[in-house]
This record gives sequence, C-alpha cells and structure tokens, in this order.
Amino acid sequence: MEGQNPSGFSLAPEEWPALYEMAAKQSVLGVAYAGIQRLPKDARPPMELAFQWASEAETIRGHNRLVDGVAARLTERFEKEGRRSAILKGPANARLYPDPGIRQCGDIDIWVEGGRAEIESMLLKMGLLHVSNPSLLRPEAYHHFHLPEPVDGVEVEVHFRPSSGNQNPFSNARLQKFLESELENLVQTDVGFWSPSVRFALVMQLAHIQRHFLTSGIGFRQLVDYLVLLKCSSAADRDFVSSRLRCFGLNRTAGALMWVLLHKLNIPDTLLLCKPHKKRGLRMVAQAFAGGNFGLFGNARNRNIVAWWVYNWAHPLRNFFFDPVEVFWIEARYWKRFVASIPLRVRLRKISIRDVMERN
Repeated sequence: MEGQNPSGFSLAPEEWPALYEMAAKQSVLGVAYAGIQRLPKDARPPMELAFQWASEAETIRGHNRLVDGVAARLTERFEKEGRRSAILKGPANARLYPDPGIRQCGDIDIWVEGGRAEIESMLLKMGLLHVSNPSLLRPEAYHHFHLPEPVDGVEVEVHFRPSSGNQNPFSNARLQKFLESELENLVQTDVGFWSPSVRFALVMQLAHIQRHFLTSGIGFRQLVDYLVLLKCSSAADRDFVSSRLRCFGLNRTAGALMWVLLHKLNIPDTLLLCKPHKKRGLRMVAQAFAGGNFGLFGNARNRNIVAWWVYNWAHPLRNFFFDPVEVFWIEARYWKRFVASIPLRVRLRKISIRDVMERN
C-alpha cells in the first residue's frame, strides 16, 4: 500500500538519476514508477525527477491507449476480410498486468490466419503493403511482414506464422506446430482485440527471449513480461510447458530465465517451469543489464559497418556454451545467407551487408 515501505528500499537523492536512466534503457519506466508510488513520500525521488518520471509514466499510459485503439481497429479490419487475428506480446501482455497502463509498449505484432501468400495478397489489396518499395537486400521474411508505414502512428508487424521460432529446424518444426494449434484458443480482451492463451504465450515468448538473447540481446521488459505470464498461468499450463521444454528446444533458456526470475525478481518457486540454472542465469542477467532493451544500448548497431559486422558475427559465438545446438544453427544460417547474398550485392554494387546479415 502507498506510504508503506516493507522492503526498506531507499536511495540517496544523487542515486535516483542512475535508477531512472537504467529503467529508461530497460523500457520499464512505467513499471518502476508504479513501484515508486507505493513508497512513503520520504523514500521517493527528488521532486524534479519525480515530476519528470510522472510525465513519462503518463506518456506511456497515453501511448498504450493509442496502441490498444490501433490494435482493435486492425482486428476489425481483418475481420471484415474474413480473417481471424490475435495480438502477440506487447499489448496482449499489458492486459495481464495489474495496471495495463504501466507496461511500455512499442509496436504491434498481430498474427493473421491464412499463410504467407494469402496475407501478402490481402495486405497489398488493403494498401498496407506496397510492391514499389521493397527492401532489396533483406531476405524474405520467415514469419511476418513489417508494414512500410505506421498505422495511425504505430509500427505494425503482420505475422503469418505465430513466431520466428528457433534456428534449429527440428525443434522449430515441433514448436511451430504447437503454436499453430494453440491459436485455436483465442481470448477476447476488454479493449477490442483477441489475444492467444497464456499457454501459447509461455512457449512463444520463451522462444522469443531465446532468439533475441542469442542474437542481439534482451532487457528487463521481456523478463518482467514473463514473470507476469507465470503469475497469470495455471498449474496445468506450467506443467504442460515444463514437459515440452526439451522437445521445443527451450530447456537451456528456461533454466536461465527461471534463475533470473527467482533470484532477481523474487518469483515464488512454485511458479517455476524447471530447475533454475545459476551459471546461465548469471549470463542472462549480465547481458540484460549491459545491453538494455533488446541489447540496443550495448551493441554496435550505430557504429561503422566493420564494428557492426564484427559484433553480429561474434555475439552468438560468445553464447556457444549457453546453447551449442542453437548457436550452431545460427552460424549455419548466417553463412548460408552470406554466400547467397554475394551475387545480389555484386549486381547492386552494395558494399554494406547490414540487411542481409541480420541474424534474428
């Protein structure tokens, strides 16, 4: 309750800006502000920073209303085309928070039934995709179309597969088959769009965390999302996912994530999917702290092309012992894409390999 401080949490006035900066990099400013509001007044940040933080929290809340509205309108548009749809991750996750307005949403990921060819044709007809503006160097998307223009100010990815999945083709086939089948169990939200089941989200978002952790990085927003998912899950959901972690190729990442949630976010051990793995968990939390949300503050994306290439080549290899099988397939696909891109780059006289060498 507000005004109580059972944890004894306190910071000196000069320490609060660093916490604010870290929360901003991790895209959890709204979540952190909700915690601040529960502190007694003498334990809160200095007045100037408190006003700035409150303003940011209100901006997040307003952006969430915008995102929810766009998601609902897209749902309605696709329904008129005779297509079922579901919002994945962001806004769907927010509906599970005690206060949906505090989660910092970015773009919209929406799955639409029909498969790649049908969805591409539909999006072209609706004017949401444009043939005249392709990305020449980017390989054909495996699971979604990124719409070239924002919808009412919000970036949108339209998925024809429910997930980018794993790099390992064998475990990925099993993973995708389950996710496709579980999309029969959609839940309508109170803001006008459909979301997948919690069971679906537990599997899909664990795969999402694994893919980004191994290729670019994850942040605490993804970790907090997973904590909320586990708190909203049933024992049957957790038992189901737990029994299939190895089958889906997610057991190593699950062990690391469970350690982070248990020892850094204080989740009850009754909600864990598997035995926590300390060594991999420490690696995961260290990378999250260093890189921020999706590794955007710790990689070389904004440096020169050589530094960018070296980072993208070396990052998965540094995680080899975290998951050797998955990293092997990351490397195999990486070099296959590299070789396949050579004729196109020669023809277009393009030196940059940035678009074709993305691993995720």
